[in-house]
Amino acid sequence: MPRIFLHRFSVTDDSIDRNGHVNNQDYVRWMQEAASAHSDAQGWTEARYRETGTTWVIRSHFIEYLRPAFAGDEIVVATWVAGMDDTTSPRKYRFVRARDGKTLVEAETRWVHCDANTGRPLTISDEARAAFPLVTDEAEVRGAVMAFRAEEK
Repeated sequence: MPRIFLHRFSVTDDSIDRNGHVNNQDYVRWMQEAASAHSDAQGWTEARYRETGTTWVIRSHFIEYLRPAFAGDEIVVATWVAGMDDTTSPRKYRFVRARDGKTLVEAETRWVHCDANTGRPLTISDEARAAFPLVTDEAEVRGAVMAFRAEEK
């Protein structure tokens, strides 16, 4: 079960906006996809959330765009859980261009753990906490991205 979830993908033409680079909305979509894939990898699939009657909803996004990405760029997205309180958890993301290792985007989403039926915040269970070890060391994130890029070459 990966502490830091890494995924590599290619930017397609349909992600390009009128300015000729990746549309901001696509980063939000990729963030949500990466979070779901990480949850699946940790054993918390959509079916498991249904069984437990729980879900996660987004309270806020913070996104810092550092460099543009273009059609054909290979991107590595890293995501990890950076903290947890009773009902919320910040998840961080880093988008890196695979060919040169340049960081394109850094982002954070504040997720709220909720009762799937009522939508009300719900205390995060010990079982869920155990599935998502906290990563707070930026050096660990950099190392994981560099190792992943090297493996993929």
